Amino acid sequence: MINLDELHKYKKSFGFFSNQLTFPTKIDFHPREFDGAFDASHPAYPYIKQYWDDMHDISLDDIQQVYTQTFDFDRDTNLYMTYFKFEDQKERGQMLAKLKVLYEMFGLKMPDNELSDYLPLMLEFLYAAEWRGDERAEESLTLLIMVLEDGTYHMIQALERNKSPYFNLIKGLRETFKACVDESMKEGEQNA
Repeated sequence: MINLDELHKYKKSFGFFSNQLTFPTKIDFHPREFDGAFDASHPAYPYIKQYWDDMHDISLDDIQQVYTQTFDFDRDTNLYMTYFKFEDQKERGQMLAKLKVLYEMFGLKMPDNELSDYLPLMLEFLYAAEWRGDERAEESLTLLIMVLEDGTYHMIQALERNKSPYFNLIKGLRETFKACVDESMKEGEQNA
């Protein structure tokens, strides 16, 4: 299960991840974007610092080209988190519907022009939604994180293979998820 307090602690970083995974603009690389979301104690810090440094070594035009090549033209690194597991099967449609209901349950309306498994949208939900005090939160957010972990697992392998600068961003995202897993669950996995 997910530790909701830990998840809440990293809300700002989920906003950062969401912004970095949309088409890049100059404002996305302003220092306040990084400084407001990460410090040295954050579990993703070394990866995000490396990503940030790498992106500042290339021009915005180059970043935009890398983004397009990575997320728009490479099937293995697309931003739709259920695609890897289900492609276009019936189960994918069911999961998309579950995710949409989850967003609406916590008061967020889905954009009409986007699928509910779009990675930046999912991360924006984690950033914007208020789930504390809601008895449905633990089960719902555990499902969401499971979908995110599953989708980013396949993505990170392709990013590493392609030596993409986005590898460290996704690695940092996965480290953040790992920090949000309930400690008792981690101990149970280690004892199994």
